[in-house]
Amino acid sequence: MNRLSQTCREELRAELETIPDEYLPFVLRMFRAFRDSITLVRADASFRQGWQEVQQGMTYPLEDLWNGIDGQ
Repeated sequence: MNRLSQTCREELRAELETIPDEYLPFVLRMFRAFRDSITLVRADASFRQGWQEVQQGMTYPLEDLWNGIDGQ
């Protein structure tokens, strides 16, 4: 872990110590929502990629998509 990351983590911990206990569940939910928002591909980018794949013929028959899904 680099020094900047360590400093940020220390500052976050210090900030968390100042938050009243009754607000901690909301802060936790906010942290998780933030993490999810930066790790997921945006819907418009995902759709754009999928549409390009369809236009390039990069598709599979629907029945093939289910092959092996139940462990068989």
